[in-house]
Amino acid sequence: MNAHEGFVSAAIFDQPGVVHQFGALPWRRDRQGNVRILMITSRRRGRWIVPKGSLINGRTPAQSAAREAFEEAGVFGDMHPAPIGSYIHGRDLEDGCKPLFRVTLFALRVRATLLQWPEKHQRTRSWQSLSETVEKASEPDFARLLQSAAEELSIFNA
Repeated sequence: MNAHEGFVSAAIFDQPGVVHQFGALPWRRDRQGNVRILMITSRRRGRWIVPKGSLINGRTPAQSAAREAFEEAGVFGDMHPAPIGSYIHGRDLEDGCKPLFRVTLFALRVRATLLQWPEKHQRTRSWQSLSETVEKASEPDFARLLQSAAEELSIFNA
């Protein structure tokens, strides 16, 4: 376990009743040098989200987030090893439960976008500006996290 993983586990694994997930913030620069963020739609409701999921056995949180980006958005690239931060959101389940999720987010500088990927027929993806991403984000805490991370822009200097 490296120092970044220790930081992540200390920050999120001590909250009972919260489901822990790891997400990727896929980004790239357009021809004008502007940062573009890749958002995808959720499967059930079509809300704009980022790829995220549970910790995968044998993988670090950052590797798990990178795998979700490949499966859900069809992208891969260079994952920053330290998290940007985390946010909490609730999800309405069909049985009426509303569990809380804490998503620890990692910046993923996209190097390749695939034409075919595992969840292509289940999701829509869209490259958006930082301001569009903040505006369209379905999860308010995610929007706040992105806004504060974007202000320092260090996550986009890879």
